[in-house]
Amino acid sequence: MAVVILIKRTIPDGRLMEALPLFTQLRRLSLVRPGYISGATLRRIDNPDEYLVMSTWELLDDWHTWESSEERKKVQAKIDALIGGETKYEIYDHNLL
Repeated sequence: MAVVILIKRTIPDGRLMEALPLFTQLRRLSLVRPGYISGATLRRIDNPDEYLVMSTWELLDDWHTWESSEERKKVQAKIDALIGGETKYEIYDHNLL
């Protein structure tokens, strides 16, 4: 069962250039993880401070293994400190039809 993880973040004014290398680092690290299929980062048009990452994984367990990895937690902690809040996650089943 493939799953799509929606990762939502709001980047405060003037912090984007600091956040981009961290986003890139997370993407680079996730590419080699077992079960990773694809990902995309989107910027909201009507609120350009909001970003959505869509990350697709073969299995929910693959995502949970990556989510709980120390390497990911370290980068994620830097992102949350930079944005001054928590990143929000939503998990969706990709194989309904």
